[in-house]
Amino acid sequence: MAFEFTKRKLLAQKSLSRYRQRFCVQQAAVSSSQTHNAKIIVDGKTYINFSSNDYLGLNNHAQINKAMQEGIDKFGLCSSSSSLVTGYHYAHQALEEKICQWLNKPKCLLFSSGFAANVALFNALGQSPDQEKGTDGGHFFLDKLSHASMLDGAFSSKAKVKRFAHNNTAQLSQLLSKSDSINKLIASEGVFSMDGDKAKLSELAYLAKEHDAWLYLDDAHSIGVIGEQGQGSVGLLNDHKAGQANIVMATFGKAIATSGAFLACNENLHDYLINFARHYIYSTAISPALAWATIKSIELIQQEQWRRDKVVELSDLLMQLLDKSIEIIPSDSSIHAILIGDEQKALKISEQLKNNGIWLTAIRPPTVLVGSSRLRVTICTNHNHNDIRHLANCLNEALI
Repeated sequence: MAFEFTKRKLLAQKSLSRYRQRFCVQQAAVSSSQTHNAKIIVDGKTYINFSSNDYLGLNNHAQINKAMQEGIDKFGLCSSSSSLVTGYHYAHQALEEKICQWLNKPKCLLFSSGFAANVALFNALGQSPDQEKGTDGGHFFLDKLSHASMLDGAFSSKAKVKRFAHNNTAQLSQLLSKSDSINKLIASEGVFSMDGDKAKLSELAYLAKEHDAWLYLDDAHSIGVIGEQGQGSVGLLNDHKAGQANIVMATFGKAIATSGAFLACNENLHDYLINFARHYIYSTAISPALAWATIKSIELIQQEQWRRDKVVELSDLLMQLLDKSIEIIPSDSSIHAILIGDEQKALKISEQLKNNGIWLTAIRPPTVLVGSSRLRVTICTNHNHNDIRHLANCLNEALI
């Protein structure tokens, strides 16, 4: 029977406690106030959601919703074409300009998702070697914990790929010294999605300058949450003399609370991607109404520092309340990874928390390394002190 292996693979996943399935969120539970709280309803039961990427609590914000409706009225919901045919609307142009001003970058390009943007970038830069034309195919250097989309993009390109141990800039320096490529790219996440810790930004920037390489940062989990106006890693690098990231990617579907992604870069790379990035050329442009709503979201992020301050405040409270014996990866981002180790144990604790009204997903291999299954807690602005106390009490009971 054709593709019989699919059944075997699924059975293997179940036996390893790595089987994945979806849960339908029937609706988000809205508080009596105008703000959208951090609860979801699944199968008729309400849970406090500690697995959301809505870091700043902006999802369903009244002003963003209003901007979305304005965008529909002005441009329609669908762009109806790729950006290189008739799909590039004024809303897209306005959003790109907004991002350029925000991050102090010359150019910006919009993509349907962060996954598409990452794969597009690596594929477009990793070309086949052509000695006659002076190209060597490129050499990419990725942090070991880089997102799956970065790895897929790098390894599906024509470039040579090396991975350095997580945040080990000494090893990265050695790898760069051994490379004879004239086209070197260092790639890292700004805040790592599964650990919540930050890249060593200034050291990466220094190494990029020293070895005449480009620095590429995936800022999906940094944008909005870090920096005086939520610029992410770009804002942090502004405080260093090491230099800037040459290319920044970030998504709209997390702290920005809409959908899509962008690449910010120089003018030459911008034009190159328009001409050679297949994910951009052959995809229908993102919704212009969404782009219009995203502008409003960015404005709120720039203006409302209290949202970032609250994430820090609630994160500090969680750390104070958790028993000191619980193993948690140090982080000053929204993401706090509680290490469990065993897949079955992580699933069991996740189910135990659900019985207490807490939605906290168990993260297992291959998303993380074997033996490092975890509960990935995300603290968002729309949580409150009672939510954090309840979470800490339940975790202490389940883990001590």
